[in-house]
Parts: sequence; structure tokens; C-alpha cells
Amino acid sequence: MSGKEKKNREPGFFRQELFHSMKSLSAVAGVGFLLFLFTFYLDGEMGIILIAFVLFAPLVSYAMAAYARKRIKVRIDCEGYVQKGSTLDVKITVEKTGIVPLAIVELVPEATEVFSGLDKRYHLSLAGADRKSFHCRAEAIIAGNGEIAVPEIYSCGFLGFMNLKLKNKEQYPDSKSVGVIPALPEVSAASQLFRNIADGVMTSDEEENDTAMQFSTNTSPGYVHREYVEGDPLKRVNWKLSSKKNKLMVRLDEAVASVQPVLVLDLYRSSSEDPVKAAESGERIICAMFGLLDLLVKQGIACTFVYRGADGSAVCENADNPEAPSQLLMKVLAVRNMTDTRVGRTAVTSQACACVFASTDFGGDFSQLTEGIEDTESSCLLAPASDTPNPTRLAMWYLDGDNNFKKMV
Repeated sequence: MSGKEKKNREPGFFRQELFHSMKSLSAVAGVGFLLFLFTFYLDGEMGIILIAFVLFAPLVSYAMAAYARKRIKVRIDCEGYVQKGSTLDVKITVEKTGIVPLAIVELVPEATEVFSGLDKRYHLSLAGADRKSFHCRAEAIIAGNGEIAVPEIYSCGFLGFMNLKLKNKEQYPDSKSVGVIPALPEVSAASQLFRNIADGVMTSDEEENDTAMQFSTNTSPGYVHREYVEGDPLKRVNWKLSSKKNKLMVRLDEAVASVQPVLVLDLYRSSSEDPVKAAESGERIICAMFGLLDLLVKQGIACTFVYRGADGSAVCENADNPEAPSQLLMKVLAVRNMTDTRVGRTAVTSQACACVFASTDFGGDFSQLTEGIEDTESSCLLAPASDTPNPTRLAMWYLDGDNNFKKMV
């Protein structure tokens, strides 16, 4: 069930609709009472004319509303990304397809839980124009993917007290997907999680290069090193030796690292979970995952990043340059939210020297993502909070308030 359907089933929603109906009936009853007094106690002839007008005007208004209901088209325009904490400007355009005036059109814009502020009804008239636009603003309060839509459009006639909802779905605008960009944390290279991944990469890299060098005539025997010079490839930095010597050291051999850690981002959402809490968990796991990815890439460790694509399947991409984390973040934020759907399974995790699975929920069918992982020491979980349940046999980490990765005991 969607958030809108849940809202419509809440008792408060029915009370609001009942109050709105009673208010309209009260207004009609009030007008009728005033006409009665005017006709029988003030001016009978003029009262009869007013009664005729009051009966005739609603019929004309209804006819115009019914005619206009089939000749309204709405469009939404806004940016595809917005920084968390800033305001998204949404432009809504209403067009008519005929010569008859549309009188009053009522629209109800709506945004998903990552935004606030779109909680008003808007009325405008196209009596003298074929197209009109207005702007509304939404506050980006939670990082992640959000959507802007106009799920309710009404044709109201020129009196404005009757609402005929548009039935043709083609008249409604497509919802706009908007990525809310978080401020990524600056994770320290002293983090134990980073050290574990770096050590795993270095160990596997040395094993791979030792084997490759036995059959290569283009390499120097053993590993010859020198100090890092600007312009040297970061992938040839020996991080273990650099940490010991307290300065960057690069290898002079031509062997290239053929192993990469794999980072899997699983933005799982349960349909039974509160949407706001789900969005907040998603924001925390996005910040933790991309904080780690950004640190690894800056330290010269290329990674394989796995995330869910628009069709629900797993997308694997290399992060091997300083711009890659921000580019991948934009791609992740552009994917619309899906409930009860995990990132697709991929075989790259079983071949990785180290693997990090980041998810908002490790229960249910999460175990299918870790199938094929034999070395549990080289794989771990990244959780959104310290109280996240861990039903697996893998170690679990989380990012604390000081941007340090902590291991759960």
C-alpha cells in the first residue's frame, strides 16, 4: 500500500473530508435561508430573480467544470538534484486545450518523505489564458531519492464550490525524481575498517604480482621502491610500506594490481516500515558507504561498487579516480525507491579480496547477497546504526557521530 493510500485510510482523513462536506452544505443552507428572508420579507420580485439565478448559476458552473475536466493538462518542472537543507523550486504549469475558459482549477502537489513544505492546495483560473504557471517550494530534509507529483487535480467551475476530479491519467504529470545530496563525512584513514580493507588489498595484490612477476621479463626482480613523485599512479603506492616509513613509497616494477575490494550498497525498504524512518536509515547508510568509498579512492585503492539500478538489477562500476565517488553518488540518488527489493546478486563478491555489504536491513532474504562468500574474515557488514540486528556470521561496523567506524561486539 502506498503512502497516499495509507493516508486516505486514516481516521483523520475521513474527519477532514466529512468536515469539508458539512461546510459546503452549511454554506448552501445559509444562502437558501437568506434568499427565503429576502423573498418573503423584503422584495418578492427581486427575490424570485435571485432564486432563479442561484439555481441557474450552479448548473452553468457544473457544465463548465465537466467540460474543462477533459481539457486540462499539467506539467512539473524542477531540478534533478538538490543539496540537503536547501529549497527545491518546483514549477507547475497548467494548460487548456480548447477555447472555453477553464474557470477554477485546483491542484494538490505532493512530495515524498525526504521533502517538507508541499502541503497546500493551489487554485488558479485560465479564463483569459491558455497556459499559467506557479511556483511552490519544497524543503529537502533527508538525503536520498525523492519524488514530486501532483496526484490530485480538480475542475471547479467558476463558482469554485464543486470539485470534479480528473479521471484521465494522461492528464496528470509524470512524477519527478529528485536526488537529495548529503554532505559526505570526512572519514579518517586511521579507521580500523579502512586498515582491514587496505591490508586485504595489499596482501592479495602482493600474491597476484608475485605470481605475475615469475613469468614477466619487463619487471625488476622483487619489489624496488622509491619516494612518491607528483604524477606517479596512486595504484602503485605501497601503502603498507608507506605507513612504516611515514612517507609515500611507490613500486618501480610494472606489475599492476589486479584485485579490488567490492562495496555493495543495498538500500532495502520494507513496505511495512515507516517511510520517514526508512529514509533516515537510507541516508545514514549512504553517508557511511560513500564516506568509506571516498577514503579508499583517495588513498589509491580502486574499488568495485555495486548498487541497484532502475530495473532492480545489480550495477557494477569501477571507482578508480577521485571523481568516481561523487559520480556514483549521483547515479545512486537518481534511482527511485522500491519497497521489498534488494540489490541484485552479483558474482563479483565471491572473487573479491575484501567485501563490504552496506544495508538498512540484514534480515529476511539478505543472505542471498552473501552466498558464495567463503572467507568471512575478508567480508563485513556496514549498518546504519549501532542497534542494527545482525543475524549473519559476518562482522558488523557502523559510522558513529564523530565519523569513525566502530565495530559492534
